[in-house]
Amino acid sequence: MIIGLTGGIASGKSTAAEYLEKKGAAVIDADKISHKISRKGEKGWQRVVEEFGEKILKDNGKLDRKKLAEIVFSDPNKRQKLEALLHPIIISEMKQSAQKYISEGKIVLFMAPLLFEAGLDRFCDEVWLIAADEDEQIKRLKKRDGLSAEEASKRINAQMSMDEKKKRSDIIIKNNGSLKKLKLNLDKHWNDITDEFN
Repeated sequence: MIIGLTGGIASGKSTAAEYLEKKGAAVIDADKISHKISRKGEKGWQRVVEEFGEKILKDNGKLDRKKLAEIVFSDPNKRQKLEALLHPIIISEMKQSAQKYISEGKIVLFMAPLLFEAGLDRFCDEVWLIAADEDEQIKRLKKRDGLSAEEASKRINAQMSMDEKKKRSDIIIKNNGSLKKLKLNLDKHWNDITDEFN
């Protein structure tokens, strides 16, 4: 079984995934795979440099992720271009890992902020959305990444709207409150799944 875990930026996806991993889920993190394939010399890195030029590289040849983020978050066409270059490689790696875990009898968690945009939801049996209000997301982004309110809003608005994500999700887990509340919510849905699974 594959559960898609998604949500807006700074909604608490990573926290939820870490907790579910402790409960036995095999977590496959799209962002980690994206970082891996974008390392200097890797296939993703090559595609990105071919498309955006060497101006997005640091002196040591590694991707300057901050510079790349500035480019793609200020131009939707460039963001779509970047996604079109990287998503097929990410999806292929995630599917390979999932097959391995499923053969071991594990419940797989596809953790991906762009689950719908990348089309990963079509491989999931269920989609869980971690949802936080926009003012909460902005507060967390300012604290976590040191962004201004304007930069935080730009990143939030660059993603699919929360309303659209809610329409396409099977389970919506609100996360505006405490960590304890989030864990209780996750417990409930995880127990439903494992009862069904066993």
